[in-house]
Amino acid sequence: MTSRHDTAALPAQAGGAAPGRPGKDAGPAEDERRRRARLSRRWQRDMRWSPYAFVSPFFLLFLAFGLFPLVYTAWASLHTVELTAPTDMQWAGLHNFTRIFDDEFYWNAARNTLTMGILSTVPQLLMAMGLAHILNYKLRASTFYRVVMLAPYATSIAAASLVFVLLFGRDYGMINWALHFFGIDAIDWQNDKWMSQIAVSSIVIWRWTGYNALIYLAAMQAIPHDLYESAALDGANRWQQFLHVTLPALRPTILFTGVVSTIGASQLFGEALMFDANKGASGGAEHQFQTLGLYLYEQGWVNQHLGRASAIAWTMFLILILIGAVNYVISRRLRASS
Repeated sequence: MTSRHDTAALPAQAGGAAPGRPGKDAGPAEDERRRRARLSRRWQRDMRWSPYAFVSPFFLLFLAFGLFPLVYTAWASLHTVELTAPTDMQWAGLHNFTRIFDDEFYWNAARNTLTMGILSTVPQLLMAMGLAHILNYKLRASTFYRVVMLAPYATSIAAASLVFVLLFGRDYGMINWALHFFGIDAIDWQNDKWMSQIAVSSIVIWRWTGYNALIYLAAMQAIPHDLYESAALDGANRWQQFLHVTLPALRPTILFTGVVSTIGASQLFGEALMFDANKGASGGAEHQFQTLGLYLYEQGWVNQHLGRASAIAWTMFLILILIGAVNYVISRRLRASS
């Protein structure tokens, strides 16, 4: 009786047709080759997909808190919907937009936002430029001054606004107390239109001046000292060096801070809300410092007109796009001129 092994062909080394078996030394080499192949495939997958994994948290958060609110408010702005029943929508077309454009309170809020934006942005950037110019000199304890500059930015809006409400009090405020020594009568900072806007703008100036000063300081320290030495050899004093060397080199930074400050001013909300003595969204008894952000909040969360509030939000978004377009045109012209 013959077995299967007796009838099998002989190996090639023995003159047979069967393929030879790998030797004992070929085993570790083959395992090493397979291990390297697995590592190579793993490395290729890592190089291909790791960047997407690293940036995915941002895009997931953007989808949840950026893109979805945009799409939802765009859809809600075309419907009549109340805050108490956000899923009960009735098609209204562009009625919410025409409704707010015919509303005098909307245009009052838009004018207040514009004037308070100018009152807060222009002095803020001028003061930041001056402070950065001073800090650019070699001063003792310069690090301490830079940290102090950033302290208002780290202060909460509620805390800063409450302090400023006390400072601008009509009867017992320190501002009126100081003005009394110059023969100026007590000012009603809460109820007067322009005075209330100046008071709210001062909160914005106090919070953001130091932050912008540090941005200007970083840009100033990047200017080559050779330019200042050449200007000094030509007889330029410090003021002329600032005008003809520092300012031209800071044009892109000034444009950046101007755009960012303008966007921030268009979204002014917390300072005006906390400055109101009644802590309401009306921006004073006669809406004297009501901004677009406060008007949106009043329509959506006080009057509960969610569709109308969404339309206001989209008008504010379009204003920001317009600001971005202007920034793009100006920056292109600056690059072309340089």
